[in-house]
Amino acid sequence: MTVPHGSSVILSGIGAYAPEAVLTNDALSRMVETSDEWIRTRTGIRERHIAADGETTSDMSTEAARKAIEDAGLAVQDIELIVVATVTPDMPFPNTACFVQKKLGLGKIPAFDLEAACSGFIYAMDVARSLMLVSGYRHALVIGAEKLSSITNWDDRTTCVLFGDGAGAAVLSLSEEPEVGILDTLLGADGTETGILCVPGGGSASPSTVETIERSLHKIHMQGNQVFKIAVRVMCQSGLNLIERAGLTSQDIDLVVPHQANTRIIEALSSRLDISMDRFEINLDRFGNTSAASIPLALEEAYRKGRLKKGANVLTVAFGGGLTWAASLIRWH
Repeated sequence: MTVPHGSSVILSGIGAYAPEAVLTNDALSRMVETSDEWIRTRTGIRERHIAADGETTSDMSTEAARKAIEDAGLAVQDIELIVVATVTPDMPFPNTACFVQKKLGLGKIPAFDLEAACSGFIYAMDVARSLMLVSGYRHALVIGAEKLSSITNWDDRTTCVLFGDGAGAAVLSLSEEPEVGILDTLLGADGTETGILCVPGGGSASPSTVETIERSLHKIHMQGNQVFKIAVRVMCQSGLNLIERAGLTSQDIDLVVPHQANTRIIEALSSRLDISMDRFEINLDRFGNTSAASIPLALEEAYRKGRLKKGANVLTVAFGGGLTWAASLIRWH
């Protein structure tokens, strides 16, 4: 298929899924030495959703995807490409997208995972958009989904308070209307900082053994202070660069949907971008950090609230293990 010159890629449908079980700070304080006040004042988190036993990343992805497809007014058979962003796949292989393809009853379309940690959803949108504009896929399903509870060290009070489970999805569709949808994306990474946020065990560098399990190497390890400093810097810089590249100013941005990691990071982003907090979509208090699911979950909430109005300039910005970072500028259609 030849893509008409000037075509755009819009978000034609959005869906989200959060597991039923909610883990509050008070409940966490009975599991590990912490308190609701300690968690809230340092992170802004009050509670997070936790997947049920046996509930997988592909299960959550499928639920979010069904809602996004329905919202787009499409049938599942209209989807021609699936990209799933996750750091918690159902298994090392096959990829999670193939499980989603099976559960949705889709045809033999391209389906693959992308791993860029918390930046994954923006990375996945950019990859899908590029494939659509080059190869002519009309409708693509992009999902950010995580079961972080499966890799959280529940004995580590500095990290276990941060993470939650969930999934968000968007249907990307080709549009002949120019200058709408995803206008531009900025991606980056710094591989010299791989050690400050990672799961060290389970890969080829440190295959699973009794020792790696006993040392909790299959759980999230994070050097919080270093991550915080870099996160603020790269999110602010990528956001500012993208706004400038589009020929806009901060005052032209109607809504910011940031990665939901820490209230202090979001407040620093607000200050440095010179965009007031009332123009940010924040659900961190109820979801915690859901990695690749973070931005689509918040985007879906903004959509349901009516904050995504036609012509609105929406900035999404994230950072994650790698370290990776990403930002996208979307003009709502």
